[in-house]
Amino acid sequence: MTWLLRVLACATVLLAPLEGYLHQVHPHLAKVAPGLLIVSWAAQRVRLRQLPAPHPLHALLALFAVVVLVSSAVHAGDPFALDYAQRFLPFLLITAVLVDVVAREVPVRAVLAAAVGGALFAAVGALYSLVVDGEARATGPLEDPNDLAYFLVVALPLLIALPARRFLLPVGAVLAAGAAATFSRGGALALLCAGVWLVVRRGVSMRVVAAMVGGLAVIGLGAVVFAGPVLDRALAEKTHIAATNVDTRELRWQAAARMMADNPVLGVGPGGFRSSYVAASRNAEVDEQSPVAHNIYLEIGAELGLPGLACFLGAVAMAFVATERALRAGDRSMLAVQASLIAALVASTFLSEQYYLPIWSLVAVAIAAGLRLEESERDACLARHQ
Repeated sequence: MTWLLRVLACATVLLAPLEGYLHQVHPHLAKVAPGLLIVSWAAQRVRLRQLPAPHPLHALLALFAVVVLVSSAVHAGDPFALDYAQRFLPFLLITAVLVDVVAREVPVRAVLAAAVGGALFAAVGALYSLVVDGEARATGPLEDPNDLAYFLVVALPLLIALPARRFLLPVGAVLAAGAAATFSRGGALALLCAGVWLVVRRGVSMRVVAAMVGGLAVIGLGAVVFAGPVLDRALAEKTHIAATNVDTRELRWQAAARMMADNPVLGVGPGGFRSSYVAASRNAEVDEQSPVAHNIYLEIGAELGLPGLACFLGAVAMAFVATERALRAGDRSMLAVQASLIAALVASTFLSEQYYLPIWSLVAVAIAAGLRLEESERDACLARHQ
């Protein structure tokens, strides 16, 4: 059963950025691996008569689920409430399950490698969609280029945690090129922040940074030479919509802030930003009546109130504390997890990414690493006393 849990946990993380491809095969195919993981995990715990490895995060996730359910019940008449509650709750459950299986059965680096592997496939698909399919901005496995960039830039820092260092530069170059092909400014800023964090914390040397920049320069030159018309068209389209994006996001952020101020306890309900946007924005966007907020913090706060936002930020804070403790104990892979979390949090300032796995799986891996450290410390203490 242990091998099955390892396969399913890694498959869940690996397939997350390929959701669009899976959806083309069958609308529910992306749910198969997470569903089987949850069932297998429950069967394993019943078989071994084990409770999940305890951690305060479990209580926080349970409270988060209560907030989602109560907010949904209060706003049951909203057309999006039930659907979005059903989308949100599985991420809380899969986070709890990943914490437990990574703390016990699944090696931390295996999960990180799965995240990089899935992102690598997605990056190849991104480049294919731009160069071969002639898309103005890379999409590939995800419909929105910005969501695709989110997966790729979050995966990039994880490379330094993997043992196969000789593949670091080529895989990193493909991931970076795929992210660049989305022309996502938020993704670029997120990657810059993660890179600065790694340099400051001495996770990567300036030589590696220079090599990555040089590799990207070569790729960029090749793109200009061999795909100049495609690149020109993509840049022209991005320039055309850039100013509009800034204006519309400002409108949506203001609307979300109003919703949160008017409904601080339980928000407007899961998915309620979409149904309440016209009123909150005073019909500011005639062409878009039910958008997303393009900011994970404002959207969670608007839809689930301050308690929901506090639960989300509390989970992230617990993850940072766990990684820092493991890092000080000598686990340098946690520096990569920290950088990836920073990339996810920065990118989520411009995107609504609570319905994608990366930020939840990173929190789970961080907490699981902390649990592994606590167990090793207990074992060492027992050994000394014996």
